[in-house]
Amino acid sequence: MRILVVEDDRRLAELLRRGLVGEGFAVDLAHDGQHGLAQALVNDYDVIVLDVMLPGLNGYRICARLREARVWTPVLMLTAKDGEHDEAEGLDTGADDYVTKPFSCIALVARLRALIRRGRRERPAVLRVGSLEIDPARRRCRRGEAPIALTTREFAVLEYLAHRHGEVVAKSEVIEHVWDDAFDGDVNIVEVYVSALRRKIDAPYGLRTIQTVRGAGYRLAAERAGDRAGA
Repeated sequence: MRILVVEDDRRLAELLRRGLVGEGFAVDLAHDGQHGLAQALVNDYDVIVLDVMLPGLNGYRICARLREARVWTPVLMLTAKDGEHDEAEGLDTGADDYVTKPFSCIALVARLRALIRRGRRERPAVLRVGSLEIDPARRRCRRGEAPIALTTREFAVLEYLAHRHGEVVAKSEVIEHVWDDAFDGDVNIVEVYVSALRRKIDAPYGLRTIQTVRGAGYRLAAERAGDRAGA
């Protein structure tokens, strides 16, 4: 198994290299963000260990750029910070796991093996469905170059549909993923938010990308020529 370790602390990077080599991994090292990104884009790794605080490009930006380039190699991020917002930012930019320094080498190896077993899966930093772009980390939405203002709940509904784009999603599934366990209202509340989203992301652009599948739910699909209103 081949691993890329991007860590600017050369002593720690060398300790990691020795420990991982001892566990049977082949290890490449990079000590700054630009070099690490270049290696990750060119070489085929089974997993990448990525420090957050790096010269040149920080770990969040490297991870986001990899996902934008559709490189789905599992990423484990390292940081000296200890805060839930730092972890959330790392995961929102497409990382697969997160470890805070100092850490146990045994635990790190176990996490790496778990990521390798799980394999590569899409974790895009920015969700794109046709000309629609949803950025979960920055809570931004736009159609082409036009920004679209959404409420927190509208954004959550759209983000979930975007993660499932092309699939039919039942109202109950939207409720389960967007509302909390205490919700005991009518599942038709989803219709209210879908209608609001259509007014914002579709109607101004003459599109029909949030489709109703009668008796089943909703599907978010990339626009096609025949999806334009009146077509």
